[in-house]
Amino acid sequence: MATNDENTKNLHQAQEPEYDEITHERLLSDHEYDGIRELDNDLPPWWKYLFYISIVFAIVFILVYHVFESADLQVVLYEKEMAAAAAKYKRTDPSAVAASLTVLTDDESLADGKITYDKICSVCHAKNGEGLIGPNFTDEYWIHGGTIQDMYKIVITGVLDKGMISYKDQLSPKKIQNVLSYIISLEGTNPPNPKAPQGDRWVNGEKVAE
Repeated sequence: MATNDENTKNLHQAQEPEYDEITHERLLSDHEYDGIRELDNDLPPWWKYLFYISIVFAIVFILVYHVFESADLQVVLYEKEMAAAAAKYKRTDPSAVAASLTVLTDDESLADGKITYDKICSVCHAKNGEGLIGPNFTDEYWIHGGTIQDMYKIVITGVLDKGMISYKDQLSPKKIQNVLSYIISLEGTNPPNPKAPQGDRWVNGEKVAE
């Protein structure tokens, strides 16, 4: 039978931590799996501090965004940005724009219109508007109507069976007004080798019966 001194010694030995024979680091009691015993290593201070900070951040985030709702979540910010973009780039009804158009005659507008014409329109209507694949712009004849409103609708919708695409996404209403004003100014300029007249005759924005 063990004496009191032996019992006390055994108790102290049970309470004292065990150490690995190779690394001499403290072992965890009851942490043995397949003959492998786990060391009782402390986590690095930087890791613990980062963990504490993440907990604090999570609490603050929940309070700010979900409890007090004092800031917008990403989905709300996205919806606001999309609404702002839609309002900024909203296009006016083409019919309403066409109805308000007038033929411009100032030098600045016509010069800007010529730049657009040379860049886009001259490919099919020739450099001086005499017509190439597209019709002649220098005579009084128009296939789809001779008013600036008629022309605007053609530029917006295009004429796909004739090879003309829509330019509503490439040119602003102001740019279209400028280039149409320039095209109208070409009437009567008599360039060399003009294409034969096509369509109906229009004079001063009015269709002429023949």
